Amino acid sequence: MTALFALATSLLWGLADFGGGLLTRRLPALTVVVVSQAVAVVVLGAIVVATGGWTEWGPQLWFAVGAGLVGPAAMLAFYKALALGPMGVVSPLGSLGVVVPVGVGLLLGERPGVPQFAGIAVAVVGIVLAGGPELRGAPVQRQAVLLTLVAAFGFGGVMALIAEASSSLTGLFLALFVQRVTNVATGGAALFVSVKRGGRALPEGSGVHVIWAAVPALAFVGLADVAANGTYSVAAQNGPVTVAAVLASVYPVVTALAARLVLKERLRGVQAAGAGLALVGTVLLAS
Repeated sequence: MTALFALATSLLWGLADFGGGLLTRRLPALTVVVVSQAVAVVVLGAIVVATGGWTEWGPQLWFAVGAGLVGPAAMLAFYKALALGPMGVVSPLGSLGVVVPVGVGLLLGERPGVPQFAGIAVAVVGIVLAGGPELRGAPVQRQAVLLTLVAAFGFGGVMALIAEASSSLTGLFLALFVQRVTNVATGGAALFVSVKRGGRALPEGSGVHVIWAAVPALAFVGLADVAANGTYSVAAQNGPVTVAAVLASVYPVVTALAARLVLKERLRGVQAAGAGLALVGTVLLAS
């Protein structure tokens, strides 16, 4: 169950990142974050009401609040990085944040076996190589790398926090709802400050109709991200966090493949090798 839900997380996060990267090429990144998460709030609110999830209210929800505070900053940095460089280069670096939940798992006493330790090492190396990251080049490329590393550790923090925010399915719905409400509040405040300082909430020369036209894509990004957080929480609660976190971090391979199929971004040799290593690491971990 851990492997299944963690790999589902990778698929959902990979597609959400691809969609978010495309949207930030047409809309301001902060607007993408706020609107996509607002759609998720509406859907999750309805689910919480329908399932009676509000009865699970408790102090563990502070973990969800923490995830909601860290998430928007990490997402904004990552979307900006995706808009600056090829998705197949930027996305794999975002997976380096996996060291956060893996480190937490080890500190809490988890001790994977030798094959699993080997799987962790092979998978992480493969995930990074899958994007063929280029640390040299134009200043824009260096900025994209820096933003991605900031985002990576933010994502790792969210993974560690959301795994502790609930202990039941209805509690998970409530935790995700609280996380998203915090996301919207934090991101909305940042957007307000940005506009006050001369930034733009919409592309220059465009009106609100641009947002309405993008609502289906924004909804997909927001809901896929929510679903990924949910499947990861289930994976982490039903098996070793060290295994769940690494398998869930294979999502850059999904993003790179989506960029190859849709945007025709060419996969270099190092990327193909990295994808192969990630697959080998996944098999070792799932075993």
